[in-house]
Amino acid sequence: MERTLNSIYSNESKSYEFTVHSPGRINLIGEHTDYNKGFVLPAAIDKTINLKFRTNDLLNECRVYSREYDSLFTFNLNNIPDAHDSWEWFVIGVVSELIELSDKLKGFDCYIESQLPVGSGVSSSAALECGLATGLNELFHLGLEQWDIIKLCQRAEHRFVGTQCGIMDQFASVLGKENHAMLLDCESLEFKYIPMSIQPYCLLLLNTNVDHELSSGNYNDRRKECEEGLMVIKQQFAKVNSLRDVTLEMLAVCKSSMPSTVYKRCHYVVEENQRVLDAVEALKNNDFKKIGQLMYETHTGLSETYEVSCPELDFLVEMSRENNRVLGARMMGGGFGGCTINLIHSEAVETFVQEVSKSYYKKFKIQLTSFQSIPSSGTFITT
Repeated sequence: MERTLNSIYSNESKSYEFTVHSPGRINLIGEHTDYNKGFVLPAAIDKTINLKFRTNDLLNECRVYSREYDSLFTFNLNNIPDAHDSWEWFVIGVVSELIELSDKLKGFDCYIESQLPVGSGVSSSAALECGLATGLNELFHLGLEQWDIIKLCQRAEHRFVGTQCGIMDQFASVLGKENHAMLLDCESLEFKYIPMSIQPYCLLLLNTNVDHELSSGNYNDRRKECEEGLMVIKQQFAKVNSLRDVTLEMLAVCKSSMPSTVYKRCHYVVEENQRVLDAVEALKNNDFKKIGQLMYETHTGLSETYEVSCPELDFLVEMSRENNRVLGARMMGGGFGGCTINLIHSEAVETFVQEVSKSYYKKFKIQLTSFQSIPSSGTFITT
C-alpha cells in the first residue's frame, strides 16, 4: 500500500494532536560514572527533538517519519520488523518495551524534527527515546510516570540498540529544570536541583563532527573493564557494591591483582566521582575557576586513563588552554568523538570560535560547528 510522505504527513488530512519537545543534555562533570552507580551533574538543554503525534485510522500500522534523515519507517505492532537505519532501532526499542507493559497501543503517526546534532555527545538518542515514550504515553493514556519512562528508555537502549548506558541521559532529558543542573546519585536515584547561574560565563559546545558509534564496542568494553575491576575489589572488600564505594586507598591495595588497564579504568572512576561532588560545592560558591580546573582534570582522565577521547577532542581542549578567557574545557559524552564543553566568558565566544575553527580545519580538514547551551526544562508537551 503505497503512500507519499506528503499524503501521510500533511496537516490537511488530519491535524496532529500534540507535540512533544524532548531536550538533549549536557553533563557539566561526571563522565562514565553513571553505569558505575556514581554521581553525575547533568542538565537538560534548550535544544530539543520535536515529535508530533496523532492516532491514525489503521488498527496496528505505525508510521514514523524523520525529517533529518528524510526517511519513513512503517511497521505493524503485531509484527515489528528489524530496523534498517540506526534511528529506527530507538523507535523499535521504545515501542517494544511499551508493548510489554500495555495492550493499549494502536496505530499512530509521528513526525520527528531535530535541533540536536547526531553523534555530538548531547544525547540525541535519549531525547528521541524519551520523546517517543512520552508521546505514546500521552496519546494512549498508558499512565506511566516520569521515572517509568526513564527506566523504560534505558532498557530499550540496552536491549535493542546494544549500548549498555547508564541512566543519566534519559534522566536529564525527562527531569531537567530551567537554570539548574542536577546532582544525581545513580545508585539510589535520589537527586537534587543545583542552581546554575554562571554569568558572565557561558557554556560553549564545540562539535568535532567526528561520529562515534558507542554500540560498536568501545563504550561497552569500558563498562566490562570496570565490572572486572569491581570483582577483584570485592574479594578484598566484601561490603563494596560498586565503584562509588571504593577509595583510592582501597584501589591501591588491589592494584597488583588486576590488569593495569582495568586498574586505570577504576582509578579514573573513583577520582571522577569526587570531582562531581567538588564541582557541586564550587557551583554553590560561584567558584568558576575551580569548576574549570575540575573540567580540565576530567578531560585528562578521560583521555589518558579511561582512554575514550580522540585526537580531535584533545586538540580542541588544548586550544582552550591557550585562551585565558576559557576557564575549563573537556570532552563530553561517551567519547570517541562528539563535543567539547567549554566554560568561557560570554564576551570571548565569537573570537574564540573563529580562531579555533580556523586551526581545527587546518589540522583535520573538518569544519567545526558550535553552539551555546543553557540549562532548560525537561520533556514537555504542547498542543
